[in-house]
Amino acid sequence: MKTVSAELIGARISLKHSIILCKKLKGMKLNKAKRFLQNLIDKKESINGKYYTKASRILLKLLESGEANATQKNLNIEKLYILLAKADKGRKFIRPKSRFKFRGREAKVTNLKIILGER
Repeated sequence: MKTVSAELIGARISLKHSIILCKKLKGMKLNKAKRFLQNLIDKKESINGKYYTKASRILLKLLESGEANATQKNLNIEKLYILLAKADKGRKFIRPKSRFKFRGREAKVTNLKIILGER
């Protein structure tokens, strides 16, 4: 089986939201997944009453990157599906504060990986 991957390290989105979206996307065909994410962004479709627009935008860009990788490897785009969609916790990133003795808040950082396979 031929596979293609796309990876994003250090995305500034919530880990919890991206895990929910990755579980929904796993096993979907590429075109259906892109349409689903676009509907979430346009607020036409929801998951338990929530839209997750920021995470949806970034995952949609990642899917488009994977599609571009597939065209580079001469794979059939009509037969592509999401083999693996994974979200992991990223490195610790502390947002700065104005004074040196005060510590800033820890920011949300997530690592995303998507593997597309051809059926």
